[in-house]
Amino acid sequence: MKFLTAILMAAAVTTGSALAAGSSSTTAAAPAAAPAAVAKPKLLKGPMMTTCLKGYVIKTLKNGKRKCVKQKAELTPDQKLYETGYKLAKAGDYDKAIAVLSSVQDHDNPDVLNMLGYSNRKAGRIELGISYYGKALAMKPDFVRAREYLGEGYVAAGKIDLAKLQLAEIQKVCGTTCAEYQDLSKVIGGATL
Repeated sequence: MKFLTAILMAAAVTTGSALAAGSSSTTAAAPAAAPAAVAKPKLLKGPMMTTCLKGYVIKTLKNGKRKCVKQKAELTPDQKLYETGYKLAKAGDYDKAIAVLSSVQDHDNPDVLNMLGYSNRKAGRIELGISYYGKALAMKPDFVRAREYLGEGYVAAGKIDLAKLQLAEIQKVCGTTCAEYQDLSKVIGGATL
């Protein structure tokens, strides 16, 4: 038994020495290769296609040349819908904005509720707008933009005292120099003249 063990150990030493000397033995693992250099993304060209490596997209430069750039994370469908609805509302297309914002899957998004309130208020549905602001503020009490719009809704409904309460809440969060405080203050001042 000792003889067999000695032969196996000698074979192992011989194989290891042969590998170190450059032998082409196939029974031992090859040494680890050096890490390959990371290639810059290049356009892959084929007979009917021009594309980039995985994770990259083609960007056309001002001079007409194209290059591959790392792909950025896409906005979620809800974010795209919110942005579209926001732009429509700010452009004065309130009913289209409401249709787009209503299709957002996350019905508890304070930003979406705020813009639904804004769009409804601007479309003349003041009480419905106020209810949306209330929902947004229930989820995010320090949401000063919603407080500003709620205050403007109260002014439009002739409830100046409630608008002033919203102004005081905004002041607690961001003081008297933030845009929301300044904007609501002007609306209240214009209504009391």
